Parts: sequence; structure tokens; C-alpha cells
Amino acid sequence: MDQVNSTIPADAAFYRGVLDQISDGVYFVDRHRRILFWSEGAQRLTGYTGEDVTGHFCQDEILCHVDYSGKRLCREGCPLLACMRDGNPREARVFLHHKQGRRLPVLVKVQPLRGSDGKIVGAVEIFSDDSAQAETLRRTEELRKMALLDHLTQLPNRRFLEVSLESAMHGFQSMGMQFGLLVFDLDRFKEVNDRFGHAVGDRVLQETGKTLVASLRPTDVVARWGGDEFVALIHNANSDLLDVLSRRCTVMVNETAVAVEGDAVVRPSTSAGVALVRPGETAREVFHRADRMMYAQKAAVSGQRPAVSGPQLEAGSW
Repeated sequence: MDQVNSTIPADAAFYRGVLDQISDGVYFVDRHRRILFWSEGAQRLTGYTGEDVTGHFCQDEILCHVDYSGKRLCREGCPLLACMRDGNPREARVFLHHKQGRRLPVLVKVQPLRGSDGKIVGAVEIFSDDSAQAETLRRTEELRKMALLDHLTQLPNRRFLEVSLESAMHGFQSMGMQFGLLVFDLDRFKEVNDRFGHAVGDRVLQETGKTLVASLRPTDVVARWGGDEFVALIHNANSDLLDVLSRRCTVMVNETAVAVEGDAVVRPSTSAGVALVRPGETAREVFHRADRMMYAQKAAVSGQRPAVSGPQLEAGSW
């Protein structure tokens, strides 16, 4: 046994190299939640390099972990902090903030790190992509071949959604398979284009689309309907599910943050409408019900938001 152990290098560089070969993200923190190590897998999943995060604290909210309700876990309910307090491992599904701005669902697993005296000196978090990325890539390639892909966002386009909606309607009429629609429209998106230019507006659309896909199930279809409007077709739906998914998407879009020149950050917000298919309806009628609800919500909140409430800048970045 001693001979076997002696063949394994004892220096830290060796173990760092091993961790960098893991496809999942890995990082260590000390008792104060200062990030001490950031793996190449973590960089690949988040877009942040080791230089971006090492030495910073989790509570600095670089990754800005939020749960499905949008609660900021770095401020309340941090799995790393809970793990170091009681020594018990944790597992949770959360959304992190990608460097490009979108929200990415990840499965996190946390374990305490102990010193030679058995006392907890920090914690390690391992996180993996929880967005069924392989299926998304496969679907994207199929749509590209069929000219059913939106060039800017790489989402299904309006034509694809219309065909999918008619297919869902046929399934409902023939077999009673319920479906629903979620319609999203970015609030005051024109202000982003006017102030920062269409290149920034395009980035906001791209990151919003990615956030919506990540917030829904792999079986749901998110399409760019046109302009700053997105539509999601939800299969096997009911009213409760539509409400849950609508709230989740709205929260995650509102948590999206796209960095622009200087220290400015554009934060999109969205209005949403939902509709569950009803007997005797056409596909067009289902869509119009959801669309009307979305515009009603937009009108209801427009007076409550500041002049740049729809994609907006963080305080102090004007």
C-alpha cells in the first residue's frame, strides 16, 4: 500500500490539474466564503475565469445564485454557509448568473472541508449544467437544417412555433392532450436600442432567449415570435403549471444582467401572458388570449415603473 501511495504526487498542482479535468464546475471557499480555487470546468460553465473570481467572496454576488422563486441565496439560504455551520452536505437546484448575462440552471453539491484537527476550514461546491444542454443542441441543429431557426437568438422561429402549435391543437382535439402558451414581451426595449444601439439590444435578446429556455422544461418549446416578443409552447399543461412557469420565467429574465460599456449593466424585465387551451378554440384564439393578458399586464405595471424600468441600468450606472 505504501508503494502505491508513493506513486501519487503530493503537491497541490497535481490535484488542481486533476480537478481541471472534471467537466463539472468545482470551487473552494474558506470560512468567510472567499473563493480560493476555481476550476476550468467552472470557467466553461459560467464564463468567469479564475482571475475574475478568485479572492472574491461569494457574498459579492458575482454568480448571484437565486432559487426558483428568485431569492438571492448569497444573502439568505446559502448552501455553502449552511454546510460550514453544521457540517452536513447540501444539494440544491439553483440558477447562477453567466458572465454574458443569462441565467443558467445548475445542480450544486456542497461538502465541508476539514483541517487536520477535524475542524471545518471551508467548503467545496461542485455544480453541473441542469438544462438538458445536449438535447437543446440537437434540436437547434435540426432546426437550422430546416430553416426554422431565428438567426439572432438561435431559437425556433415564428414559422416553427406556428407549425408546433397546430400540431399541439390536433393532439388536444383528437386525444385531449392539453397545452398552454406563455407570451413574453420585453418592457420598453426600444429605450435600450435608442440609448446603447442595436448591438446591445441584440445581446439582450440573445441572453433573454437563453434564460427562457433554461427556465422551462426540455419538452417545452421557446420561440422568438418577432422583435422583442417570445412565445413558449407548454405541453401536458394545466393552469397551475402555467402559472408556476410564467412566474419562474419572469423572475429569471428580471435577474438577467447584460454588461455594456464601462460599468453599465442592462437589466431586462418582461411582461407575460398565459393561456390554457379550451375546447372549441382555434390555435389563433389561444394565442390571442395569452397575448391580450400580456399587454394587460404591461399596461397595469407601466405606471409603477420608472422611466427606464424595462431593460434598465443598475443604480449609479447612468
